[in-house]
Amino acid sequence: MARLLRLLFDPFTLILIAVVLLATFLPARGQAEHAFQWLTHAAIALLFFMHGAKLSRQEVVAGITHWRLHLLVFACTFVLFPLLGLVLKPLVAPWVGAELYLGILYLCALSATVQSAIAFTSLARGNIPAAICSAAASSLIGIFITPLLVLWLIGAGSDGAPSTLDAIAKITQQLLIPFIAGQWARRWIGAWVARNRHWLKSVDQTSILLVVYTAFSQAVNQGLWAQVPAVNLLALLVFCCALLALVLTLVWILGKALGFNLEDRITILFAASKKSLATGVPMAQVLFASQAIGSMLLPIMVFHQIQLMVCAVLAQHFAQRPGQRP
Repeated sequence: MARLLRLLFDPFTLILIAVVLLATFLPARGQAEHAFQWLTHAAIALLFFMHGAKLSRQEVVAGITHWRLHLLVFACTFVLFPLLGLVLKPLVAPWVGAELYLGILYLCALSATVQSAIAFTSLARGNIPAAICSAAASSLIGIFITPLLVLWLIGAGSDGAPSTLDAIAKITQQLLIPFIAGQWARRWIGAWVARNRHWLKSVDQTSILLVVYTAFSQAVNQGLWAQVPAVNLLALLVFCCALLALVLTLVWILGKALGFNLEDRITILFAASKKSLATGVPMAQVLFASQAIGSMLLPIMVFHQIQLMVCAVLAQHFAQRPGQRP
């Protein structure tokens, strides 16, 4: 029960909300804003360096043996989500507004989250090794696929979208090079990273909080809350709930139709329905202009909290089943 409560009321998410409120009432301005922008670039580089140092290539290679499960997870993450974002545009865009709708498309292009997918699978007594492999591989592949999806989904005629060459240059400089450097350095620091994984998680979270504060400071200075009415925020909340419910239902149906056993279906359910806040926040800072960053981040922040709460309840439901097989 204590574990469930920690998942349900994620402390990091509560701190994240507090940082958004801080940026709303005390945004960084002038020289402070420039200083935070410099720190943000350094934090993003550090974050992706640590991603590279943590990711075990052996885990990804081992996941190949369960390729059908991983293929379904990747299809749901990088195909089903984007298609739903496009197909639902006539129903969603008039209610949330053009800017938040672009943020929804960005949400749909993101990779799956790692830690919570594994934690929920473990709590629900699913296939934990498959969850580790799938989440790790999704995180790696997302660094390459997400920017391409963003250019396809958002790039056509959007003021906040990056140009192709600028996006490639920024991603290479701020994301890929640090990630590759982390993978290269893993041979020397991998054991140290594994031993200190607990407190290094705090470094990751601090980097994300810094990026969120800087991004929302820029957005508030550009008049974010004047441009996003309360009714649009309410519509965004309703849509995120509906999107998660739809994806969970479709993923569960697909898992059963393709003949996966219960443990594998649980893994697919939690791995394929997640979107990564840890990847989405810094990548948005790299890809989008400052005036668009706030509206790009709002959907993923809302969806992140909803997915934690809903999946915590689902995980507890599966954990209470008497046997290991359906």
